[in-house]
Amino acid sequence: MVSFLIKDLIVVVAVLLAVAFFTLIERKVLGYIQLRKGPNKVGFIGLPQPFADAIKLFTKENSWVVTSNILAYKLAPIMSLMLALILWVLYFSPFSAYFVSLGVLLFLCISSMNVYTTLLSGWSSNSKYALLGALRAIAQTISYEVSMALLLMSVAVIFNSYNTWTFSEGQISSWTCFFLTPLAIMWFISSLAETNRAPFDFAEGESELVSGFNVEYGGSGFAFLFMAEYANILFMSMLTSVLFLGGPYFMGFDSSVVCISKVVSVSILFLWVRGSFPRLRYDQLMYLTWKGFLVMVLSYLLILLPLESVVSTIW
Repeated sequence: MVSFLIKDLIVVVAVLLAVAFFTLIERKVLGYIQLRKGPNKVGFIGLPQPFADAIKLFTKENSWVVTSNILAYKLAPIMSLMLALILWVLYFSPFSAYFVSLGVLLFLCISSMNVYTTLLSGWSSNSKYALLGALRAIAQTISYEVSMALLLMSVAVIFNSYNTWTFSEGQISSWTCFFLTPLAIMWFISSLAETNRAPFDFAEGESELVSGFNVEYGGSGFAFLFMAEYANILFMSMLTSVLFLGGPYFMGFDSSVVCISKVVSVSILFLWVRGSFPRLRYDQLMYLTWKGFLVMVLSYLLILLPLESVVSTIW
């Protein structure tokens, strides 16, 4: 029991440290995209900057709207971060305390619960801007979850398994992104929408919603929502590498360094997209998933399902 708790603690600390330095990488990448330098004043080349930001956020005085539903208002950020950390049980490492054989189903269950934390934080704030941001985020997340679930089913059909480790082992000789390139592109775009990242950041549309569903949060509440968002981005990068880039395998070799390199590369793509594309219109967002992705993924499934045994044998 103690060993399980120690392993869980190591995973949580590792994820939170990764989130901290990912925020630094984001500010650096966006800075160089905009032909300027990111944080470079605090310590050596700005490395302690994430810790300075954390100290600032957690030592700020917590204030809240008097008319808010105080219990739900305080509970929503904690729930959001907890769900983001629970997802990391699907990451296979020497410190993993659990082995989940139906990892795809667990991912779908937990990621669908993120909708409730967004709704709770927006509604409990009792602010029209927060509620509008929450409603837009919920509609967006639910819409893209449909195509994302079908994309996962397409990969599961190929490997005839719901176990994420099986996906990695099945790509020792070749990666699925080379053979299912349209699915890989749709998965990455759906990941952007699922994590509310640019150009799909309608939940935090600063130009019209003053920061969206988290507008009334400050201090530790904002920090929890912020960390949950970035933990989800890193997890989606990890899942993308497992589904389409072979996970820890490269040219037949199994290495944690390879897996981490792939996760970092995919996560930097999130930042590259943010610095390159403007925000879409909301009708374009819905048109893309319901009339674009959904039709294409269903077509792929109609082709793959009758050939399930043949495809899995060849692969």
